[in-house]
Amino acid sequence: MSTSCHHPPAHKVDEQVIQFNPKALHNTPEKKADRALMKKGERPVGCEYCWKIEDMAVIGGNSVAISDRVYKTVIYTDEDLQTAYDMNPEDDVDLKTLEIAFDRTCQFACSYCNPAFSTTWVKDIRNNGPYNDLISDGRNHFTHKHDSSQLYSGDDVNPYVEAFFKWWESDLHKTLQELRITGGEPLMSGHTWRLIDWFKENRGRSNTRLAINSNLGKEIDVDRLLESVAGLDVDIYTSNESFGHQAEYIRDGLDWNAWMSNMYTLLHSRHVRAVHVMNTINALCLDSLPQFLSLLVLLKRQFGTDKVNFTLNILRFPSFQSPLVLPDKIKTVYMNDLKACLKQNEEYLQRHEKDHLLRLIDYLDIVKTPHSDAFDMPKLHNDFKKFYEQYDQRRGKNFRETFPDLTEWYDRLSV
Repeated sequence: MSTSCHHPPAHKVDEQVIQFNPKALHNTPEKKADRALMKKGERPVGCEYCWKIEDMAVIGGNSVAISDRVYKTVIYTDEDLQTAYDMNPEDDVDLKTLEIAFDRTCQFACSYCNPAFSTTWVKDIRNNGPYNDLISDGRNHFTHKHDSSQLYSGDDVNPYVEAFFKWWESDLHKTLQELRITGGEPLMSGHTWRLIDWFKENRGRSNTRLAINSNLGKEIDVDRLLESVAGLDVDIYTSNESFGHQAEYIRDGLDWNAWMSNMYTLLHSRHVRAVHVMNTINALCLDSLPQFLSLLVLLKRQFGTDKVNFTLNILRFPSFQSPLVLPDKIKTVYMNDLKACLKQNEEYLQRHEKDHLLRLIDYLDIVKTPHSDAFDMPKLHNDFKKFYEQYDQRRGKNFRETFPDLTEWYDRLSV
């Protein structure tokens, strides 16, 4: 599967085409059609997340409603952008940044994730069956094992992986500024270590910066990672968006203390250029998000504002976990908490971090639907309640004890 960023739905890559043209891993017919539309000033529907953010500036009059496509574009010079505009949309292009997932092996089963990205989620569905009575989840995140997301076992020759390494050897290692490996949990994939070995054995052949995603769970051998990347000056990306036991609830499998210990180990290492914390903004994380961001600011003050930074990425799917399902009264409380957090910590934040906080505050205030599909609030509330009731039972958790400030609203939800 391929997509140009984490917002549009992924689409299938032709297995036959990549055997003679590995660049088709990225240069698919769907993306070429979208390029042609955008050159004409039209808006491909898959990119609607960014249109919504940019349109907030018109609706709310806030000039800092900057979309992710703008942040992703600043790595290019004006000349690069003009070249991209002038080129034939049917041409195959090499990349400056690439994020790749070799497989879905993962020891976590986060509430907003699904079996397409986690083998632990697969075990949940295999052992307990599908989540029942979810009526708004048009993408069927939680109803089956998503076997199409893992067509090849660890012993199989995966033509997509082989096509990537063929493209990497021929052209990609010359053009990429950053190669980022994600998953699943990429440090549990043998392909990740194969790529790390390539970097170690080919020092000086490529100027590509290596970046690795990791959930930094207690199972991750951070010392082995740091030993393997010595001299490579890597970036580490990790995920979290709430504090303590609330983080452990949302990101099932997380040990908060182990995550913090691994964070400190990475931040102390001279082999790590920076640690980037990706916050997936969902309905539950807002309760302790200000406390979590204040913790990250403390780390910034200890290790430097460039050594640790964060992004706030607003969840749209599954829709019933969007922050927009919360009632206005609760959203207003969270908005005010975020405003206070921004005011208290602003001097330590990078420009994009301030913008992301302002963007989230505006999103909670202005945007009413996260995407163009049907957004039926009673159905979303049904699914919110149905999902977390089953999630608690399957995972041994307790929503009411973990989120007491949401309990009154939660108990009133009709199912």
